[in-house]
Amino acid sequence: MFETREQNITPENIQKLVRTFYPTILSDEIVGPFFIEKIGADIKSKKWQIHLELLSNFWASMALGDTDYQGNPLAVHFDMPGISREAFERWLELFHQAVDKVYNSKSGDFFKERSTHIAGNFMRNLGL
Repeated sequence: MFETREQNITPENIQKLVRTFYPTILSDEIVGPFFIEKIGADIKSKKWQIHLELLSNFWASMALGDTDYQGNPLAVHFDMPGISREAFERWLELFHQAVDKVYNSKSGDFFKERSTHIAGNFMRNLGL
């Protein structure tokens, strides 16, 4: 069955993107261990639900100018022993795959460009 991909960015489909993306993270050999160490392996846990909401708010602030996100996304990455350029590149690959599942190319391009820019900034700030 053909599934229609989103044309417009809304808070609801940002949540869909986040909830499409993060289960793939947990099963990934490169990126998964970083998240499992910090948040755990059960995506249905309260810690994960809080994280998914935080990330939905983060992307809504980026895409829609929403003001619900309060945080510093870079800070937590300084306390991740073993974080690498390879992990960021894999994160981007998986994120872009999730974007392609949720959005058409026009809307999806926003998330791909923004995530690539953010990952580049993080790697520079982390010295990777």
